[in-house]
Amino acid sequence: MKLKTQLSIFNVITRLLLLLVLVLVLPMAVEQVVYKHINKTLLDKKRKFIEHLDNKEINEFISQSVQSDTYASFSVLHDEFVLLSKLGNKAVAVKSVFVNEPRIIEKQQDDYRILQYTFNYDNKSYQLEIGSSLGEIKDLTFIIRVFTLATLLTIVLITFLIDSLFIDFLLKPFYRIIDTKIRRVNNPDSFNLTPIHSHSTDFNELDEVLNQMMQRIESHFRLEKQFIANVSHELLTPISLLKNRFENLIQNESLDEEAVDKIVSSLRTLDLLRKIINNLLLISKIENNQFTVTEEIGLKELITSLSEDLDDRVVEKEIDFRILLNHDIQFIGNRTLIHILIFNLLSNAIKYNKIGGSILVSDQLLDKSYCLFITDTGKGMGSEQVLTIFNRFTRLDFEEEGQGLGLAIVDSIAHFHNISIEVDSVEGQGTIFRIFFPL
Repeated sequence: MKLKTQLSIFNVITRLLLLLVLVLVLPMAVEQVVYKHINKTLLDKKRKFIEHLDNKEINEFISQSVQSDTYASFSVLHDEFVLLSKLGNKAVAVKSVFVNEPRIIEKQQDDYRILQYTFNYDNKSYQLEIGSSLGEIKDLTFIIRVFTLATLLTIVLITFLIDSLFIDFLLKPFYRIIDTKIRRVNNPDSFNLTPIHSHSTDFNELDEVLNQMMQRIESHFRLEKQFIANVSHELLTPISLLKNRFENLIQNESLDEEAVDKIVSSLRTLDLLRKIINNLLLISKIENNQFTVTEEIGLKELITSLSEDLDDRVVEKEIDFRILLNHDIQFIGNRTLIHILIFNLLSNAIKYNKIGGSILVSDQLLDKSYCLFITDTGKGMGSEQVLTIFNRFTRLDFEEEGQGLGLAIVDSIAHFHNISIEVDSVEGQGTIFRIFFPL
């Protein structure tokens, strides 16, 4: 997952957690604010009521309420009420209590926030209840909650979009560094040392370090190429000289048969050494990207040509060699290397096949690649052997001639061309090589 996506997800999660906390805490906070406002209003009404106890109207109310011991006053909409009740002729402790209770007023039930105040007046005790309806308050609280939640969600969405744009702006130099200086670089010679401007010192430092690293790698590559050229000259030249001398010696009629056999054996050893050196040099050149990949290669034509070159070996082992290709794909690469890749695979299919066996070359066109199948009925391999066949100097059968470098060369050429190879093999039944050429 990209860093940009991770940062965006992290910001969204933190904001949603904050939103969740607010959703849980906000109702209680709104409720407390509302109750605090109602309590203040009820206390103001209680204070005004107590301050007017000496007024004539209040005294008349108290004297008139002796019969019922209760006096009630309600607003027209029943959203407020005042209730004064006589408790007795003994003094009581003065106290104020807020409660939420349902009350039925004129056959209509509603929830009220009630201030219950007990006091003493004229040597008698009374309870004053002043109530305020909670119906409208609940509706108002619900509206506040919905509005706040919608506002917070909008803020989360807007900040997410702003963060995404800002993170994308900050990481743009990083992605340019990845794309231009890492992903597209197959050869140090093609590395672009031009500095990439960034607003972040971290990315500037990364770009500088990459430039320095690639300069060192380029220097090492030049040394390695020079070493390969030196090896090619210093080793192959003496081998050629020795071979010429042995060939001249073998023409000497004074040599006996035993000496001739030793010279012939030495010539075979020199040929083997020359092949090993050439193969190792080839692998090294491939891995050092010393080949161009600009040629258009007709795979069907190439395979047909190779089958003709291998016809003698096929006939010798009485192998049924069939080519069933339904697609004529043009692949961009290095013709010499692709020729070596397919030749080595077909050569192995012949070498490790049984007398009277068969080889089938077929194909399949996939969405993003062209798959070439090379199927043989040879000796096959065990699962452990399949894992090591592309390693250098790995030999499957020591009875057969070879240096164990053929499939190592195949693997190097495949990596060089971004070709993937899969192998399925059953010991004693045969092997299938699947070569996926990218389109």
